[in-house]
This record gives sequence, C-alpha cells and structure tokens, in this order.
Amino acid sequence: MSLTPLLSLQCAPLQRLTRSVVATLAALGLAAGAARAQVVDPDMWVTNGPVSAIALDGNTIYLGGSFTFVGPNTGHFVGIEIGTGALEPGWPRVDRDVYCSAPDGAGGWYIGGYFTSVGGVARASLAHILADRSLDAWNPGADGSVGTLAVSGSTVYAGGSFTNIGGQSRSNIAALDAATGLATAWNPGSNDYVGTLAVSGSTVYAGGNFTSIGGQNRSYLAALDAASGLVTPWNPGPDNTVSHLAVSGSTVYVCGVFSGIGGQVRKYMAALDATSGLANAWNPAPGSYVGALVVSGSTVYVGGEFTGIGGQVRFHIAELDAESGLATAWNPGADNSVVAVAVSGSTVYVGGVFSHIGGQSRSCIAALDATTGLATAWNPGASSTVNALAVSGSTVYAGGGFISIGGQSRRGIAALDASTGLATAWNPGDNGLSYVYVNALAVSGATVYAGGSFASIGGQSRRNIAALDASSGLVTAWNPGADGSVNTLAVSGSTVYAGGEFNSIGGQSRSHIAALDASTGLATEWDPAADNVVQTLGVSGSTVYVGGYFTSIGGQSRHVIAALDATTGLATAWNTEAGGYSVLALAVSGSTIYASGAFGISGGQTRNLLAALDATTGLATAWNPEPDDMVYALAVSGSTVYVGGSFNNIGGQSRGRLAALDASTGLATAWNPEAVGSVFVLAVGGSTVYAGGNFSRIGGTTQSYFAALQDSPSPALLARFEAEATRDGVQLLWEFGEPGRVVSVALERAPSRVGPWMPLTLESRRTAEATEALDQSAAAGETYYYRLTASLTDGSRATFGPISAAAVLAVKVSGLTGIAPNPTTGSARIDFALVREEVVRISVLDIAGREVATLADEQMMPGSYSMHWDGRQGGAMLPGGVYFVRWASAGRSMNRKLVMLP
Repeated sequence: MSLTPLLSLQCAPLQRLTRSVVATLAALGLAAGAARAQVVDPDMWVTNGPVSAIALDGNTIYLGGSFTFVGPNTGHFVGIEIGTGALEPGWPRVDRDVYCSAPDGAGGWYIGGYFTSVGGVARASLAHILADRSLDAWNPGADGSVGTLAVSGSTVYAGGSFTNIGGQSRSNIAALDAATGLATAWNPGSNDYVGTLAVSGSTVYAGGNFTSIGGQNRSYLAALDAASGLVTPWNPGPDNTVSHLAVSGSTVYVCGVFSGIGGQVRKYMAALDATSGLANAWNPAPGSYVGALVVSGSTVYVGGEFTGIGGQVRFHIAELDAESGLATAWNPGADNSVVAVAVSGSTVYVGGVFSHIGGQSRSCIAALDATTGLATAWNPGASSTVNALAVSGSTVYAGGGFISIGGQSRRGIAALDASTGLATAWNPGDNGLSYVYVNALAVSGATVYAGGSFASIGGQSRRNIAALDASSGLVTAWNPGADGSVNTLAVSGSTVYAGGEFNSIGGQSRSHIAALDASTGLATEWDPAADNVVQTLGVSGSTVYVGGYFTSIGGQSRHVIAALDATTGLATAWNTEAGGYSVLALAVSGSTIYASGAFGISGGQTRNLLAALDATTGLATAWNPEPDDMVYALAVSGSTVYVGGSFNNIGGQSRGRLAALDASTGLATAWNPEAVGSVFVLAVGGSTVYAGGNFSRIGGTTQSYFAALQDSPSPALLARFEAEATRDGVQLLWEFGEPGRVVSVALERAPSRVGPWMPLTLESRRTAEATEALDQSAAAGETYYYRLTASLTDGSRATFGPISAAAVLAVKVSGLTGIAPNPTTGSARIDFALVREEVVRISVLDIAGREVATLADEQMMPGSYSMHWDGRQGGAMLPGGVYFVRWASAGRSMNRKLVMLP
C-alpha cells in the first residue's frame, strides 16, 4: 500500500506553499509558459438545439440553427423565486437529467435521475443538496437511473433501474439511511423498473414495470411493509405499467398505461381502496396516458398526453373532482404533454414539454391560476422537459432534462451580448409556431443576412433567405426568395453570394449558386450553374471559392471544390482535382485555402478529409493533420487553424471534436477542450473561440450546443497568476505583461475545478512586481479553486485559471484525526497528522486485540496524511464487527473504533 500526503499543500504547515498557473496548466496537459486559458465562459447563454451558424459583429454574437430557446447554463436542477420567476443564485450545477426530488425536511433536497456530477463533484444518479445550496457528502452512488424518491423520517426510499446502491446489491428499489447514504437491511427486490413510490404510515406503495417484488408475484403495483420489505396481501393487479401514484386518506390514486385494475375496467387511471385494493366508482376515463398526478384536498390535478378526461375535452391537463372523477370547468389547455404538477395555495405549477398553456406562450414550465386556469405572469422558461416540480416557502424547485431555465424564446436565430453572455432583445424568429432553421449568417454594416429553411422571419414572409435590421430584427425590403434551402452566404461589397439547394433565387433561374444585388435582392448576371448542392463559400479579392457536392461548375468540370471569377462566374484554371464526395467547409487565409469534407485526394496529394491548398497552383501543401473523421468547421486566426467536427484524433494527438492546429506544421497545439458531440461551426474573436454544434459537454463542463472558450496563446497579456497558502488565508497574486489592455479584473472562487463559481470581493494592493489580494475567508484544510477574468479595452474578456490552493491546516498534535465512513461496508479512509518527523505504525486490530492488517510502518515527514483500508486481511474480506485502528509512534499510541457492516 502506497502512502501519500492527504493534500500536498497541507504538509509542512509553517512554510509558504505556492502553485502557479504554469504548474496548473501543465497538469492539464497545456504548454507550460504559454499561459493558455481553456475555460468555458460560464455566463454565456446556451441553446436547446443545434447551432449551425455563427457571425460576429463587434460586441454581438449572432447564432443560427434549429433551436427554439436561449438561456443561462443552469444545469438540470434549480430553485426559482415564486414572486419574480428569477433563478436563485448558487445552486450547484447538475450535469444530466433529474427525474425526481424530495425535501429533506430541513430546507434541502434529495435529487435523483441519471446524472454523473453535481457542482463538479462526482455523484451517480443520487445527491443531497443542503439548505445553503452546498452539496452534502451523502453519496449512495446508484449504478443506474433513479426515477422516484420518497422520504420518511430518517429513511430515503429510492426506485429506478439499478442493481447496486448505497454500497449494497439492490434490485431497482432500496431504502437508504438519510445520514450516511448506506442501504439499510430493507430489501424487497424488484425484477424490473420501479418508477413511483409513496409512503403512508407503515406501508410503502410501489409502482412500475415489475411482475415480482418483495418475494411475491405482484404485477406493476404493490404495497410493501416498511419494516420487513415483504409485500402485504393488497394486490390490485393492474394489467400493465403503473407510472404514478398518490395516497389520500383511504384511497390510492394510480395512473399508467393499464386498461384493467382492482377488478374493474379502468383505462389509464383509477382510485383504489387502500384496504381491499379494489377499484372504487371513480373513473375519469382519460383518452390517453396520464403522466402527472397530484391530490390537493377535494381536487385531483392530472397531466399527460390525453385530449379528453372526466367527460370533457381537456388538452394535456385537467382538474378532476376527487369524489365524482368529473372534470371541473378549470381548463388551461396545453399544446403538448404535462408531466409534472405542484400545487401551492391558489397557484398550480406545471412542467412538461409544452410551449403554450393557460392562453400564453410558456416554454416547458408555467404557473396557472387555480381558479381561472390562465397562466400568470410568472415565466422562467425552460430549454427542455421539466420532469419534477416542488414548492417550498417562496421557492419553486424544478428538475428535468433542461440545461437552462430563465431564458428566452428564440426560434432558429438569436443575438447574444459578447460581454454579458445574455440574449439581446433582437428576435427575428418570433413567428408564433412557424419553423425557422437558419444555417447561414453574414453581417454587413447594419444588416444581418440569414439563409436556411424558413417561410417567414422578422415578421414577414421570406423564403429561405432574408436581410434583417441589426437593431430591430425586422426584415428589410430585400427579398430574393429561394425555392430551396440556402446553406451558405458571403458578402463582398455590394454583392451577396448565396449557395445551397435552390434552383431559383433573386427572380432568376440559378442552380445552387448565385450573386445577389445587396440593394435590390435581384440576381446579377453572374451564373456559375453548379450541377449539385453548394455547401460553403469564401471570397478573396476577385475570386470566389466554392465547395459542395458538385462535379461541374463555372462551365468546367470541377469536383467538389472550385475557384470562380467574381466578375464572369467562370471557373478559373485553379483545379485541385479533388477526389471524394464533398467539401463542407472552406477558410481563406492569405495564399492558402483550407478545405474539409469527404475526400481522400486533393491538390495532387493524398489528403484525408482536410487539406491546405496553394491559392495559386491548387496543389496541396505539406500541411497534413490527418483527422480520423469528418471536419465540419474551419476558422483561421493568426498562426492557428481551429477545426471542429466528429473526429477523435487530429494533428498527431487525441482531440475530441475540437482542436487548434499549427498553421505551419499541422500539429495539434496543447489546446484541448474536448467536445462530447459534433462541432458544426466556429468563429474566432480576439482570444475567444466560439463553437456551435450538437454537443452536450465541452471544455470539461456541461454546455449545450454553443460555447465561448478562451484560447490565449500569447503570454504577453498574463505574466503570472498564483495562489499561495499562508497561515492568514490564501494569498493571490497576478501580473499582466500588457497592463494597458486591462480595464478591470474580477476574481472568483469555487470548491471544485468546474464550479460553482462565486465572485470574490477582496482588497488588493499593488507591489513593485504584481497585484496581491488575500482570501481570509478560506477555511483551514479546504482546497479552493480560483480564476481571474480581465475585461479588456477592446470589449472582450480573458479568463485565466483555474488554479488551486489548500488553506493551511495547522497540525498541533500527532495522532489519528479521522476515520470515514464509519460504519463502513468495507472501505474506509484513515486520516492522521504528524508534528515532527518520526517512525509511525498504522494497524487494524480485531476486538480481541489481534492485529489483522498493517497499513504503514515507516518514517514520515511532518504533515497531514490519508490512506485507505479495503477491509481485507491477506486478500480476504473480513467479517462484519467492531475493529480498532491504532496509530503508534515512539512509545505513544492512539486507538479509534471502526465498525464494519456485514
């Protein structure tokens, strides 16, 4: 067993401890000395669908794609203020779907779903967020999804699709200790998914897709003894899945996809006697699936996929009389499924996949008046499905498949402020429910040109191409009208070049490519006539470079790539003779044309998927990064070529879908954000790389479809950024190589490398060498991460870090300092400290005093240490019982009890 210090920055407590930004970046695999920041801007808003076009204009970022929403990156569980609909700050970001939540009774929340981290800390599908919004150490770690939770006293009941949870083998259902997270002895065991739980007295009701539970045959619904886990005689026997249940007095309300239950024909919904299990006369008879069920006094609120229930036409949501089962007059009407309902006073909160409810446009979450059914002004807006809702005090808690709440509706096109990351008021895609897909953008002066697949935009009818006012978002009179999708745009002087799938545009027959007058929108005489789709354009002087799927263009045979005369439209002599299927992206940089697509030969050389071509000869240069899969996006900035796509290796390195390549050598630089999902488009502004695509994570953090990443290869701006642990706190120090470019500086701190980040307000002082600030709020023994953001004179921001430091933990007495977890199921961390250099023996004794394991027997330096014991003796797991951990040194010893659970 190897023995290492608990935290290297905690050893030698009286010395000054430093970890510089260079060391941190080296640990991340970045080039030492280059001061390359690789941080995703946490303030930049995201979308709820793929981004396929980006255009930069000063401080504005224009986005195009197939999204319908833009908003802050909140993660999948948030608290929302009832009064304002504003997000509560400080919630740790949950990286994936949350399916359920349950209050802990002390202001905190247990959450379940299918996530892997909370606030950057590993949590497998289960977590406990405390009342102060910090993450609890509680960590049962399910090996599958958790779909339902119920809390009763000191027990958290969990159901889902798992085989191990709380350190034990448990099949789809378990009871967890609310303090330790360990599974209790309660073990009904289900042979399939458990999707709903409710506790009533000494009974735990469970519904799902099972046919056996608690040691007996029970199809889809069962009542379990809360003490033994055995099934009770109660057996309504539905003939198909039960999705939700609620207990009210002596009645158990259930819904699902069944057609018979409790001895009666009941489709989708029933009320059962809690004693006999028989269905009572209550029979709302919904016409389709019910996915949400809440009992509130004499009313049952339901949501789902139905269009009729309780004898009335009701779209996806209804209020039912708890006695008769008839629908009341309350009728909000949703345009799509409602899957979550929570009631608070005179307000009914609902979540789902709808975009219109209660007479208003509402994205996936809404508040409805309990009397009128109309939507209130409360309108946080979610990017995707809201699965779980709960109300406590002045807060609505929401969990789901969304990554963003608190955003704005934007259909296919949006504008973001590059400084704040927020959406501007510019909203050309607001056309009710009409489809807008923008996959090409170009900016010229006060005009934004948009191309794609749409019938209207900016408040007017426009077929696939439009010119929008950059201030108002309204369309101009310019109206070329294309009869097919416009895939690419480029503006040069008074000409707008367009390529795509059209055969008519600007009032003329034009095959896949055209030049349009920027004043009239009419097609000019320029007519290269491609025989197949044009995918990408680039203009350089008097030449228009074109890529796509064609084999003939400009009157010549040209395979997938060509150079056209900007005056005549004829193909020039430039002919790469590319072999393959397509060219998808082009970037022109001086005398070099970068091209990517599905080709294997280009410019007389073997070049798979990516090539650099001489702008004069058409021959391939020696530059050859050799990606292993498609490259969809290219952007050149100085000596760097940024590439995005679906590749995993490029430039001689492992790079996931996004990379920076040296323009001279073709080798990948140290910049490595790693996207999970394809990157379709790139744009570079200053030291910021903007990426759009179909990704869900990028740069080590959950970020959907759009991200702003820092890549600052010049060491001139930041000379150094350091964090030093001292007895007074953590000393921060920074120095800029170009201080004249810096307008202001902001510091942030987080408990982990990926957040959540909170601003620091510290007094700073300038020394002869650098600026210093002291974080005196750092708690002894805790590790903190810091980052520094500089606002620059050009309006951009540069973020550096994170770097880390651990506040000094002063060691005053040698000996054992902690054992956790205790009790344990077989593995425990043993902490101890030394005030001087000495020989230390750490061992484990059984209750008879016999030594069963020796963990250390060696000379050690002063400091705080940690080791793990796996609960074994000679490779064999020791039985459950009481053991003692002994620390001994120089005739002194200390024992602490350790309980091993069977």
